[in-house]
Amino acid sequence: MPENNSSSSDAKMWIEKYRPHELTDLLSHTEIISTIQRLIDGGKLPHLLLYGPPGTGKTSTVLAIAKKLFGNRLTQNVLELNASDDRGIDVIRNEIKDFASTKGLKFFTAQKDTTPDIKLIILDEADQMTKDAQAALRRTIEKYSKNVRFCLICNYVNKIIPALQSRCTRFRFSPLKKHEVVSRLEEICKEENVIYNQVGLDAIYRLSNGDMRKCVNILQSTFMSFGQITEDNVHMCTGNPLKEDIRLIINSLFNDSLADAYKKVMNIKTERGLALQDILRDIHPYVMKLNIPIAVRIYLLEKMSDIEYRLSLGTSESLQTMALISAFQIAKEPVSSKNEEAALKLLTSEA
Repeated sequence: MPENNSSSSDAKMWIEKYRPHELTDLLSHTEIISTIQRLIDGGKLPHLLLYGPPGTGKTSTVLAIAKKLFGNRLTQNVLELNASDDRGIDVIRNEIKDFASTKGLKFFTAQKDTTPDIKLIILDEADQMTKDAQAALRRTIEKYSKNVRFCLICNYVNKIIPALQSRCTRFRFSPLKKHEVVSRLEEICKEENVIYNQVGLDAIYRLSNGDMRKCVNILQSTFMSFGQITEDNVHMCTGNPLKEDIRLIINSLFNDSLADAYKKVMNIKTERGLALQDILRDIHPYVMKLNIPIAVRIYLLEKMSDIEYRLSLGTSESLQTMALISAFQIAKEPVSSKNEEAALKLLTSEA
């Protein structure tokens, strides 16, 4: 039996295996956590609205709150719905109202004599609820406030109607900071006996944009694919360009002719399986650092933003690749000029 438990633990996804279960285990957002902790201890927990980018700890925070309130009695006192699935007005009228109309089992805090008997309704992805469902929820929140506390979780708070926002205490979960994420990744690596280097963990954070869930997924995927965490392994596992590839592309864009640059960039894209959008993202820092006239830099950034916008609309990658190369071909002419005003005039006429 112990062997089966061990194998089950090994097969578990790391994002679930290392998900925080207590408020004290949560990463970052110390002010929010301490505020919620005081509200729970004082028996004054309000309706909550947690919003922010994915992977910043919103759902883990609510589940930790539920565990602190109810312990092992979660099934009797907690209703968890994903509003991206259960998002219609019928869910509000039937399932939520049926659950909210009855009192929960008694739970105990530091001030147990004044603590009400309440339940907890968790609505994840609440920004996916229809406007009619959100409107119906307004009255439900007010009518059953003695029995129930609502916890709404969303990515985009502007998609929640103002009437719901005003009924909840709002907390914004910002992207996690680098030192906090890297520290947690190091803990996971030591626990799982993963060979890693600091540059590899930095690459994971850079690709995740502060999303802890994405960080752990990249970490596990890279480890299972290559056995160790290095910058190149992380980039290859996620399909992102290597630094050497970006250097070759930049060098070709500035130094080769239109035909040669197109051939070389397309060969790199094909061999590495790269997306033009990822190439644009990695070229951007180089353009910002290059010692070129400010007018040329502005021109290139404007053209790159136009190409990225057109890619988001589903245009042809090969055509947009040629557009990128053409922008650098036009920009090459005034690079050697010392007169930035003349460069700007030339670029404006070419555009």
